[in-house]
Amino acid sequence: MLFVRRAAFRVLLLCAVLLCRDASAREIRLAHLNPQRPFEVGTAAMAQVFKNMVEEGSGGSLQVVLLPEGEPGNERECMEQVRAGVLQSYIASAGGMAPFYPLVGVLDIPFAIRDFSVAWRVYDGPFGELLREDILTKSGFRVLGFGEAGGFFQISNNKRPILSPEDMEGLRMRVMAIPSQENLMRAFGAVPVVMPWSEVRTALETGVVDGQHNPVPILLAGGLQTVQRYLTLSNHLYSVYFWVMNDDFYRTLTPEERRVVDEAARVAIVAGRGLNRILEASEKGVSLLEEAGVRIDLLSEEATEAFRRIGRASALAFLAESSGEEGRRMAERYLDAIRVAEKEVE
Repeated sequence: MLFVRRAAFRVLLLCAVLLCRDASAREIRLAHLNPQRPFEVGTAAMAQVFKNMVEEGSGGSLQVVLLPEGEPGNERECMEQVRAGVLQSYIASAGGMAPFYPLVGVLDIPFAIRDFSVAWRVYDGPFGELLREDILTKSGFRVLGFGEAGGFFQISNNKRPILSPEDMEGLRMRVMAIPSQENLMRAFGAVPVVMPWSEVRTALETGVVDGQHNPVPILLAGGLQTVQRYLTLSNHLYSVYFWVMNDDFYRTLTPEERRVVDEAARVAIVAGRGLNRILEASEKGVSLLEEAGVRIDLLSEEATEAFRRIGRASALAFLAESSGEEGRRMAERYLDAIRVAEKEVE
């Protein structure tokens, strides 16, 4: 009987400790726009890994609440909520970051990055740190890191195979709200249509737009394989997620909690990249598109060079006009970082 009473006392004491810990725990409300399917969606994998590592690493002093599928609102609303401290963190697309940091267009120089090893070195290295500091200074958002927005962008549409820049002529192509991407589509001869991601599938299904450009994992996450007939593996852009956090909240964390948050974000970003590679290399990648009846084409070297020549000249001219000397300097630093990363890889 004495043993039972002591065991019951220990259980009650443990419950009291847990209740006290939960009562004092602070929440990190983390939002992203995609379904919370961590074995199928990159942002979901990032969010899940972050939640697990932060809660375990902080000993329960921090609790992460996941808000997927745009539950708090659209991208602009989520960013505003992070700025106001209603949300503590958000995994934003380049389109979500652009209104708050227009220099994001510098990263849309087409065909600038040739492979994943180069991309990761650029964003995880000195240029990534420079970009994070500049975003914090100019917009007030702390960037925990640069997640992978699915990988390299490809072109899909319902009208015809895209085998050369001439095939883009007149296509109504959905783009994010990034002026540099609107400019790129115009340079290729297409008609850019700015549209939030939540409306893309319906717009493609109803013919409001003819096509879009996104990495294969993003295309599949949105179920676009059922509303697109042609896909060209163009690899024309490599885009990232900007994982932002309210800076005032971050500054309230203890040094140990900051270490835990920073480490969790780094590992989560690697997990997201890994999932994207698995999806692309498995039956849940291009082969799933083919099974759905999508025609897959690969650009020839001549066509790739034609797209590169048109896109590069247009992008640099647009940056000079829209961002002036500041944009030119940032573009130089970006391209220099790519050259350094290419040498490291070689």
